[in-house]
Amino acid sequence: MTPIVKEPNPLLHQKAKPVGRITEEILRLIETMIETMHAARGVGLAANQIGSARAILVANPDGGRGKELVLINPSIVKLEGQETSPEGCLSLPGISSDVTRAARITVSGLDRTGKRITLKADKLLAKILQHEVDHLNGRLFVDRVGRWKRQGLLKEYASVSQTLRRVKI
Repeated sequence: MTPIVKEPNPLLHQKAKPVGRITEEILRLIETMIETMHAARGVGLAANQIGSARAILVANPDGGRGKELVLINPSIVKLEGQETSPEGCLSLPGISSDVTRAARITVSGLDRTGKRITLKADKLLAKILQHEVDHLNGRLFVDRVGRWKRQGLLKEYASVSQTLRRVKI
């Protein structure tokens, strides 16, 4: 497991670089991402959340090992409907907020073998994919709420993270 990058790390606010070739290094990064996601009990993870500026995400809405979705250079090609539901983030532990996202999406990218895939998603998987693609574009879930709510969430996060740092010492 690799430590998860936390806000306010600048890497979380940078656009990820596309992956040119799928190398052994990229495959190891994907395995590290999957292990880190499971260890943190998350349902999705973007590469920048473990310190890599590569455009890779992993998702696993049901939590079952071996059922992880890997997307390299993902892009959302279609958004449909709207849905508002609570959302949190491994890079902003201890806070959550209702976020409005598309209810259904179509996403395209490469699988870990380099094959182009396009899939339709709804419910939790659609939310996870949108959240992780946001990460790869340098955006956090708190960037999707109003300005005042965002300021309140970041203030709450600062308080929670300070408490977590004191407990770990």
